[in-house]
This record gives sequence, C-alpha cells and structure tokens, in this order.
Amino acid sequence: MAVDSAVKAFGGRAVLKAASFWAREGQITTLLGRNGSGKTTLLRIAVGEVRAETGAVRFLSKVYERPRLAVLARGGLYYLEERAHLPRTFKVKTQLEMIRRAHGGRSLDEVAARLGLDGLLDKRDYELSGGESKRAALAGAVIRAPMCLLADEPFAGLAPKDQETIGRVLRELAAEGVAIVTTGHDVSPLLRTADEVIWCVAGTTHVLGRPEEARAHPQFVREYLGWHDRIVGRRSAGDE
Repeated sequence: MAVDSAVKAFGGRAVLKAASFWAREGQITTLLGRNGSGKTTLLRIAVGEVRAETGAVRFLSKVYERPRLAVLARGGLYYLEERAHLPRTFKVKTQLEMIRRAHGGRSLDEVAARLGLDGLLDKRDYELSGGESKRAALAGAVIRAPMCLLADEPFAGLAPKDQETIGRVLRELAAEGVAIVTTGHDVSPLLRTADEVIWCVAGTTHVLGRPEEARAHPQFVREYLGWHDRIVGRRSAGDE
C-alpha cells in the first residue's frame, strides 16, 4: 500500500501539497505531525473516503484513481479508524464470531487471549471502557488477518496498560508479515512500536528513518517533538 504525491485542499485551504506514505511488509510506519497536518487525510485518501486532487494510490501492484475500501478490503486491507468500535447490537463474542465466519482468519479464542478480552466477551461495546473498546475493535482487525493495516490514532486516550497491549499486538502482527501504518500524537507508544517515522509538516512528508533517528533530527525535535519529549524518550529507551 502506498499513496504517492497526494494533493488535497478543503475549502480553499491546502492540507496536502505533495504528501506520500507507504506500508512495508513486516514493518510499522508511523505518521507524526501536528493537528491539521494531514495524517488522517492521507489514510482516508488511501481507502477512498477522500479523493485527492492529484496523486496515486497503489495496492498489490495496482494503481487506483478512485480507490474504494470495499475493493481494497477484499485484497487484504483493513482500516481501523480513530473512533472505531464494534457495533452495540450484539455481545463482543457474537460480533467477533460474525467477522470470523464472514471473512475467515484467526480463531476467536486466540485473538481474545492476545488482546486480553477473555473476560469481556459477554459484554456489549457500550459496557466497555475506552481501552477495552479499542482492544475489541482491534480484535476485529486481527481476526481478519489482513495483509495491510492502517490504524489511525490507535493509542489515543488510552491508559498505559491498554497502550502496552495494543503496541504488543501491533508488533506481533508486523512480525507475522503484516504491513502496518499508524498515526497519532502519543509519541512514546508510537515510537516504541515503529520501524520507520514519516513527519507530516507544511503539507508534505519527510522520511526521518528509524525512531532513534527521528529523535535525533534537530528540526523535528525543535518544531514537533520538543526537547523534553526527546529526553523522556531517551530515558524510556534506556529503561527497556
């Protein structure tokens, strides 16, 4: 999966001027940038929810002028939106079993164990905490066993324990060969799980390399990360 040189404006305001990203097999790429820098817009262009003025979307060696999520999903793409959650109609177990029967993939017991959902399967989404709901939504993706996972803000608003669980599962998926792209502002968990960092700024994208290279990039530190976060990140890295 890749988006090349996307251009997009909303209401006459250019959000993306020439922005790109890609998902590599067995790796996690994270898009970082301020609010309004176009991170989510790039993902939405990739799945066809937003149409770029110019640019190309590539998936499985095909170029799509007008990508549609339903078509891409049949090829193995899964889009996990920031506010994604399971429907409230049925219990978590029923929802996940419906996904498994419809699309195949992994067993419910395996996925529930990986995401700590064993004691939550008989609840409905509205009975779950924010972190539990996010883990249940991710379980839907894991059951599908996608080739490519686009996860918008997977750590947003979550307790450290939930962030740790989700980060671990994302790393496990990458180790199994899944190509993953994440976005967000939760710098510590995003950089802990990432293999590559792309900075979204001024309507464009800049490849910063590995997380340690991003933390050492002077302009990125100065304009986005901040010296405090850089120091905290180094201490955290040293503790692991």
